[in-house]
Amino acid sequence: MTWDLRGKTVLITGAARGIGAETARRVAAAGANVALVGLEPEELERVAAQCGSNAAAFECDVTDWHAVESAVEGAVERFGGIDVVMANAGIAPAGMTRSMDPRAFERTLEINLMGVWRTVRTCLPHVIERQGYVLVVASLAAAIHGPGMAAYAASKAGAEAFADSLRVEVKRLGVDVGVAYFAFIDTDMVRGADAHPGLGKLRQDAPGPFGKTYPLSAVGKAVAEGMEKRSRWVVVPGWARALLVLRTALAPLIDRGSFDTAAEADRLFQQDVENRGTEAASAPVGPGGEAGSQREPAGAP
Repeated sequence: MTWDLRGKTVLITGAARGIGAETARRVAAAGANVALVGLEPEELERVAAQCGSNAAAFECDVTDWHAVESAVEGAVERFGGIDVVMANAGIAPAGMTRSMDPRAFERTLEINLMGVWRTVRTCLPHVIERQGYVLVVASLAAAIHGPGMAAYAASKAGAEAFADSLRVEVKRLGVDVGVAYFAFIDTDMVRGADAHPGLGKLRQDAPGPFGKTYPLSAVGKAVAEGMEKRSRWVVVPGWARALLVLRTALAPLIDRGSFDTAAEADRLFQQDVENRGTEAASAPVGPGGEAGSQREPAGAP
């Protein structure tokens, strides 16, 4: 059964760029109202203009409970409720565990995991009221754990686990919960990773389709269709579904296959730390990540 998005209200975090912005354009074209939530007001307004009159922008830092509550309240006031929440805001820091700035690691968990929790928890009463859909954006990194991505992988695996537990909790209330798993997509974040000495090396040496960059348009299409089908999984590229099924068996193969590359990438990360300092070398990649890294978390209400 297909769920018609026309007239539904979709709230998307991390909507200023990349996957969030592309999804917003897609669902707006399908007739949905779109609440664009993010850190960069000018970019949010630009995306809102592309989406049309049924879109509204709300500046919000997902590490701040009060800001999340304010954005959700604004969306409900503007559109009357929320049918779908897409918890998409995230950053990707650079570095191996032994050389990464501890603050960068913790900041990644604060945004990618705790930000998902804050977003979903605040939207949930409204989504339950409309028997809607929750989509948590994880990553293939939630299932396939490689070197140089410990903070990112941990945060995304946590977001996946949160969504899997939530799915059972709210199913009886008429709410469906999905998890999105994406490979490397053509976004500012991935381009920033390619430009980084250590992450770029890991990407360069990734075998076959694992190192490929996939078009942003494919993600927008898959997410919009996932919302319409209220899917359990949204996966881009499609072949990566097999990885989710085989993840346990693949883990030791990935460990062995990445051993030599990890050693060279580690050398490059260490060199970058020596050249630029720990904080700069560990900074999130891409302009969206830079915006997120400049804020300090605010306490719960």
